[in-house]
Amino acid sequence: MNRLRLLSSVAGLALSCSPCLAHSQALPTATRTADLQVGGGFVWAHSDYVPNNIPGYAFYANYDLFGHFGLEASFHHVRDPNADPLVPSNHFALHTYEIGGRYVRHYYNLRLSPYVKVLYGRGVVNFPAHELVLPGGGVQVYIDNFAYNLVSVGGGVDYRLTRRVNLRADFEYQHWFAHDRELPNGLAPYMFTFGAAYHFPARGPWGYKMTP
Repeated sequence: MNRLRLLSSVAGLALSCSPCLAHSQALPTATRTADLQVGGGFVWAHSDYVPNNIPGYAFYANYDLFGHFGLEASFHHVRDPNADPLVPSNHFALHTYEIGGRYVRHYYNLRLSPYVKVLYGRGVVNFPAHELVLPGGGVQVYIDNFAYNLVSVGGGVDYRLTRRVNLRADFEYQHWFAHDRELPNGLAPYMFTFGAAYHFPARGPWGYKMTP
């Protein structure tokens, strides 16, 4: 009789715990622990060098881990549409290569994902042409093309348009570590990017299949 009571107690305990066990086993499948997207877009930038805003394009990739933390790699290229007064074939231009981390949150069943980011990288400037007066009285025209290290902070939001397509609005403020004849006070451009990315089928770091 005591053995029968013991078996009944064990069976009742197992039944009461089974929903919790089922929930814990389903948790890795229901929680998105990794996410990969690659995309590109149009850029509108204030260069901090020429007075007008200038257009360009960008490419970016994100790999998010454990739901909220991830990595970002990005490339920006912007060019002043106004031709150089001294060399008409030359244009002032910036292009940057960056990588760093980001923190993202997900809302409305993963459709809306705002994020903030901090990146480090390298930037290259193609400057307008300059005239150099030579000792003999002549004039030489030259064009500088210099590279600098930079750090940037920014943020934005991704919107899940379809299961495989995300739309993006992004803002980035950059600080270039430049102190030379071209940029004695450094450079601090900021850029707005509007783009779209392809969202790849994702698996978590332990091989669990992620939910859409």
